[in-house]
Amino acid sequence: MSAPAARAAAWPTKPIRYLVPFAAGGTTDILARLLAPKLGASLGQTFVVENRAGAGGVMGADAVAKSPADGYTILGGTISTQAINPALQSRIPYDAAKDFAPITLIGSTPNVVIVPASSPFRTMQDLLAHARANPGKLTHSSAGVGTSQHMGGELLKQLAKVFIVHIPYRGSGPAIQDVMGGQVSMGIDTLVVAAPHIKAGTLRALAVTTGRRAKGFESIPTVAESGVAGYDVASWQSVHAPAGTPPEVTQRLAAEFAKAMKEPDVLARFAAIGLEPSGMSPQELGAFEARERAKWLKVVKEGGIKPD
Repeated sequence: MSAPAARAAAWPTKPIRYLVPFAAGGTTDILARLLAPKLGASLGQTFVVENRAGAGGVMGADAVAKSPADGYTILGGTISTQAINPALQSRIPYDAAKDFAPITLIGSTPNVVIVPASSPFRTMQDLLAHARANPGKLTHSSAGVGTSQHMGGELLKQLAKVFIVHIPYRGSGPAIQDVMGGQVSMGIDTLVVAAPHIKAGTLRALAVTTGRRAKGFESIPTVAESGVAGYDVASWQSVHAPAGTPPEVTQRLAAEFAKAMKEPDVLARFAAIGLEPSGMSPQELGAFEARERAKWLKVVKEGGIKPD
């Protein structure tokens, strides 16, 4: 057995860093903290969740891309870090197609258009009518430039023909706090983050961003149903290691994630937050992300969208 193969066979022998490229409280952070204890118990090593926010996930993703390919650093990847930012930012410091070893797709979730409970807007139609009558007067938060929330807002503006000012944050946690506090007119965020606040009555959901209503949240209409034909945006969560990580390690991690995602309490949590689990293999994830990068590159070019 070669030395690299021997090391892969012995893996893991020390704690594993699970890097989240956004602030605490967002979808990627929630999922990492849900799954890390399961993975640690199964593999016999602690999974340490580390938040490294900045530049819409770019800083954290780049840190993983440049980490040793030894199986001891993994990335909580997203549609932003792996597909949108590579399409949107010409000087991104990593190559999403070449600098990572895919592990698995955890799942996907709709984003949701939200307003404070005190907002005068009761429906998506109310909000859009006000936006058309008052160009540039409304603001919308996102988890950062290049996130699905940002791009979902840009696509909404294109298709609905409205001008709403984008306010990027360093993650969903601070973004959603400012929606609740009324510092911004509206937000676009994942159901994972927004669901508890919607259920508590501190946020009002106007529409989900996917082409069909979200399972468990069927009372919330879609943006398309609310008069914006053709609108369909889903957010997804993936896991990666640095390129060059032994395939034995990435396959083992994929199997451990798949096992953890089948546990009843994890499935119940997924259902409660509107996340549809996936569990793709590394090979399936690589092909999926290639399609997503092509899709968002087309959206960026056709819309002439630039980083804020």
